Amino acid sequence: MNRLIRITKPEDIFPPYRNTPISMLLEYHNLNREFETYSQAQMLISMCMDNRKHLNIPDNFAFILRSGGGNLTYSEFKVSFAVAIGNVKYIAIIAHNKCGMVNLVSKKTQFIDGLVEKAGWSREKAEEHFKHYAPMFEIGNEIDFVLSEAKRLRTVYPQITVVPMYYKVEDNHLYLITE
Repeated sequence: MNRLIRITKPEDIFPPYRNTPISMLLEYHNLNREFETYSQAQMLISMCMDNRKHLNIPDNFAFILRSGGGNLTYSEFKVSFAVAIGNVKYIAIIAHNKCGMVNLVSKKTQFIDGLVEKAGWSREKAEEHFKHYAPMFEIGNEIDFVLSEAKRLRTVYPQITVVPMYYKVEDNHLYLITE
């Protein structure tokens, strides 16, 4: 079953998200909606730190948190700030294909060698660093991860709309995910 829903027209957006910051995000990025002017953020966007992704959105439209895999574990205070002080009521969590946080164990040697050669770390320190943090940041399958992260955040912030999305690097489009 294909869980990704391509957004090529406003009617493709799931009805509960229409006329919300979620639909505006999808319309700005995928449908080239004309930018409006914002004086405050309308939503929070969590996405991977991957440099291949860039959202087409207006200035001041969103708080944006970037982390490996879009993982918000250990970023709850930042999310809470956006909700409590920034008044956001919508959160988009965006995973993407070909994410480096998938199958981290396969990158262990490269990771350790890179810290030794490029950062001047001892091999032991680099190995311990990987051993300690890789399990926290391994996301497994991108779609399954973003769905589980959305579910987790919905329990932490029950009055906030949390929407899992997917970004395809090849076509630079955002997709909704059937849950």
